Amino acid sequence: MPVFMVQALGPGQIGFSRDGAGHVFGIHLQGGQSLDVREHQWLAATESLDFTFNRVKGFANMMFSGTGFFIDTFTCMAPQGILWLHGYGNVFELTLGPNQQIDVESGGWVYKDPSVRMETVVQQLSTGIFASAGQLVFNRFTGPGRLGVQSMYIHMPEAN
Repeated sequence: MPVFMVQALGPGQIGFSRDGAGHVFGIHLQGGQSLDVREHQWLAATESLDFTFNRVKGFANMMFSGTGFFIDTFTCMAPQGILWLHGYGNVFELTLGPNQQIDVESGGWVYKDPSVRMETVVQQLSTGIFASAGQLVFNRFTGPGRLGVQSMYIHMPEAN
């Protein structure tokens, strides 16, 4: 949820970055196309993009996702627009076919097409050497559509 935003107009250049090592990249959207973005991954957008957000449902996803409670959605309201995102480490784009699935650590995804369904999976680790570990929480993505995955992520510090 943006609290402070800057608008740049006119000819020239502008630079922007995130406060961590990673990959800054632009995604071109065509008119009517939307993209869901993990909270805190968005850097900049052309004014042709509309912004909204949705609260992530599910206690486990909120407690173990690493960053927050919201998914930002950007929709192109003009013939074209550009959305600049940041991913920690390297960012890889996967294209899932219909009903194709991939499990991703909760803090590991950057963006997805709205056609890609996301669900939180909580798996109890109750046998063998993992018995004391508790539970494993991850997101399961089901296609069709694109999914951006980052090779690392930064846990947001907890408030004291």
